[in-house]
Amino acid sequence: MSAIGAIAGGTGASQSGFSGLSSDDFMKIVLEELGQQDPLEPSDTGALLDQLASIRAIQADVDLESSLKSLVSQNELASATGMIGRVVSGVSETAQRTADVVISVSKTGDGPILNLANGQRVRIGQVDEVVSEELFTPPTGDA
Repeated sequence: MSAIGAIAGGTGASQSGFSGLSSDDFMKIVLEELGQQDPLEPSDTGALLDQLASIRAIQADVDLESSLKSLVSQNELASATGMIGRVVSGVSETAQRTADVVISVSKTGDGPILNLANGQRVRIGQVDEVVSEELFTPPTGDA
């Protein structure tokens, strides 16, 4: 399979993975492999094609997973920013129950975090109630 490395390296496919392999590159690999084989002991071209197809399928799966993760991250951030100005209730980063108005959102490696007016921070996955600020009336001491 050294022929594959030589051709793939020359086309830049090794940098972008096999998903960047064009039809021309694929044909060059197959023809190079056929040209390098011993005529008395020919290699199994079908096996080579199966291996390349499997590698391309794996690379496509990896690329799809990466795209989906990015999409989920963007969706979470968009949902979190929609909570600015609303009152949320949930468990803070310090594991305390809290509720207050969301004043901003921070994007972190673990996902969006809602920053509350009371100084607490709540991960979006720890929110269990969202109320519009206009509808929220804090209780008064008079009964």
